[in-house]
Amino acid sequence: MKRRALLAAAAASIPAIALGQGWPSRPIRLVVPYPPGGASDITARLLAQDLSAALGQPVAVENRGGAASITGTQAVATAAADGHTLGVVDTAFVVNPALFGARLPYDTLRDFTPVSLLVRAPLALVVPAAAPWADVAALVAEAKAKPDQLPFGSAGNGTAVHMAGEQFRQAAGFTYLHVPYRGGGPMITDLLAGRVQMAFGTVPAIAEHVRAGRLRALAVTGAARSALLPAVPAMAEAGLPAVDAALINALIGPASLPAPVVDRLAEATRGVIAGAAFRSRLAELGFDPVGGTPAELRATLAAEIPRWEAIVRTGGVTPD
Repeated sequence: MKRRALLAAAAASIPAIALGQGWPSRPIRLVVPYPPGGASDITARLLAQDLSAALGQPVAVENRGGAASITGTQAVATAAADGHTLGVVDTAFVVNPALFGARLPYDTLRDFTPVSLLVRAPLALVVPAAAPWADVAALVAEAKAKPDQLPFGSAGNGTAVHMAGEQFRQAAGFTYLHVPYRGGGPMITDLLAGRVQMAFGTVPAIAEHVRAGRLRALAVTGAARSALLPAVPAMAEAGLPAVDAALINALIGPASLPAPVVDRLAEATRGVIAGAAFRSRLAELGFDPVGGTPAELRATLAAEIPRWEAIVRTGGVTPD
């Protein structure tokens, strides 16, 4: 009986092994749950180019935006677990469980296979060039003096820049008037025009505006300054080390991807991230390459979800 059980187990493993050896057998679809042009799209296209060469099959980016990134992410969750549909997700992936609760059509940990963390990008607190605040302390003092009056712009409820604003507000102890937009582009347009008075933006998206004097950056999130904005202090320097929200991008697949496929994909992804050309391009954009194993990404996701649940709960943030 023991011999028959061993033979049965070996037979069951043959399809997975064969799939790993023969994968990929056709072009790979890389789903980005946002429209073209954003940070996640840029990361995905850089990855796709080098991953195509490493795997010997085209990797085509497919933009499926909508519903706070849920539409595209669900397309990955419901795809066949054969390694030919993957996804690049961002901070919303770990925020949406708290934001949508039971309305989320998938389980963030159960319904996906983590492959690798890709990049991390700090966020910058910016104000219009004509604003009177020279530093974070001055802005916080004004916001405390005018509760719920200073308009804070975001790219939408639950986005990384919104969550950075919530972290900032809660850490500094003030309130603002939240003005959510449908994306970062319209938000920056109104910030430049002075229709909103403060916002967080990805460093790549706002660096040129800051250098041209159209916006003033007061701080970047986290403990270290950004190489793209070296004169701008970190939030830790401004006395708010808890304000460490960042844009992250990670590579995932549907649940139950065969282990041989995950292993080969993770290895190829590590090679791409370690490549000089890839890292150089990321540095130009203000992104920090991260990398890591599937197990490390799973642990990161498991830690980030409750962290953002606390921010959402304390701030009373809703998806509407």
